[in-house]
Amino acid sequence: MSNSFYITTPLYYVNGEAHLGHAYTTILADVLTRYHRLFGEKNVHFLTGLDEHGQKVSRAAASENKSPQDHCDQMAVLWKEVWKNLGIQYDDFIRTTEPRHEEVVTDILNEINKNDDIYQKEYEGWYSVYEERFFTEKDLIDGKDPILGRPVEKIKENNYFFRMSKYQDWLIDHYKNNPDAVIPSFRLNEVMGFLKQPLGDLCISRPKSRLDWGIPIPWDDEYVTYVWFDALINYYTATLAPPQGKTVIWPADYHIIGKDILTTHAVYWPIMLHAADRKPPRHILAHGWWLDKDAARMSKSDGNVVNPLDLAKKYGTDEFRYYLMREMVLGQDANFSEEGLVRRINSDLANDLGNLYSRLAKLWHKFDWGRLPQKGSYEDLIDEELNERILSLESRIKEEVINFRPHAAIEEIMQVVRGLNGHVEHWEPWKFTEDTLDLAFAMMGALDALYKVAELLEPVMPVKMAELKDRIYKGNQADRTMSPQLGKPLFPRINIKR
Repeated sequence: MSNSFYITTPLYYVNGEAHLGHAYTTILADVLTRYHRLFGEKNVHFLTGLDEHGQKVSRAAASENKSPQDHCDQMAVLWKEVWKNLGIQYDDFIRTTEPRHEEVVTDILNEINKNDDIYQKEYEGWYSVYEERFFTEKDLIDGKDPILGRPVEKIKENNYFFRMSKYQDWLIDHYKNNPDAVIPSFRLNEVMGFLKQPLGDLCISRPKSRLDWGIPIPWDDEYVTYVWFDALINYYTATLAPPQGKTVIWPADYHIIGKDILTTHAVYWPIMLHAADRKPPRHILAHGWWLDKDAARMSKSDGNVVNPLDLAKKYGTDEFRYYLMREMVLGQDANFSEEGLVRRINSDLANDLGNLYSRLAKLWHKFDWGRLPQKGSYEDLIDEELNERILSLESRIKEEVINFRPHAAIEEIMQVVRGLNGHVEHWEPWKFTEDTLDLAFAMMGALDALYKVAELLEPVMPVKMAELKDRIYKGNQADRTMSPQLGKPLFPRINIKR
């Protein structure tokens, strides 16, 4: 790993509601940030925030009889509360209405315009307010936008355009020379397939006569900046004016996005940066969609959406985080069901992890092992194969995290948990009427290994794993004493009502 990381997520629409995709993207960024810090990369910067301009926001504010800025201020408070309730700790929360951002957008527009990369022309097309973009007639599916099937409006107007087509060959060469710039590789193949067709120029303005809520075009006060062009620049803005005491280095290491916004991030954004003489991000990490249990995409119109906050409240924030990270193979789609969430909690967390700690703590108190001296190593009393898995666990987790496989990292950890449960079964401590040193130290070895498990699962479940560590050991890392505490189950089993 390098000595610093800059991790970003896309900005979310202020008048939207958090859905499973929002939650997954941002929790994934949070988990990766925590893992990099755990493995010694202290200079990690995690950025998220809100995209606050555009027609969609303007209309939402008008429907509430509020100014757009008042609407955005209100939604910013709500979104920050959402991330707090999902256990997300970011380093910077950027809003595109902030002066620091508007200044950078203005500067970049001026730079690109000076290079003769912006021109004005009349354009006619089908406009989606929800997607904040134009579509051609051939793009539409059954007369609606091709992404989510929402209504579109026919619009004809003069606008400013950015000469994206000028840089198409550069972008193709960039991806040929940097095959890991888009991850996973099949997403890069999609981008390269898109680039086989002639790349059109990008409309980057909206006339104030239709929309006055946006960053003004600096050389023409009759226009505001297209919301996507404005919002993409936030990633760079945050490096120029970070929070006090923070240092951020461009380019970003990971842009973590959903696959539905791959084109804007893997085509528009790097070309914009190149035209402004900035480097593109090192990696664009595009994850798949969460589908319902019947493999259909979730949408309000189909009535199959789930609210992540409701799930976190019902089953526990850490449990919800664990399920999302464990269930999705990064880059592929995953099926969500509440029944599957409950099964995962019961099998992995209640039965395997929680039960392992509970039985070890009970044995400790049954035989009063606190009276014994604590060994520095218990390796000789643990099966050789299991011991090797424990000793090499951290390095394997590092490898999986570096290669963007958090689901595989979790499975590596849970294999050790299952191995430790087998270790206890092998010793059959319930058959002992009185303890022996071998039994005591064998179980202490399991507790010590469980502490390592808690450390390596803490980025995924920060609250529960911190609690587990505190239950196993008292004192700080340098001077700690094993003293497992009894108490309520760490992960109570959930009864499924039929």
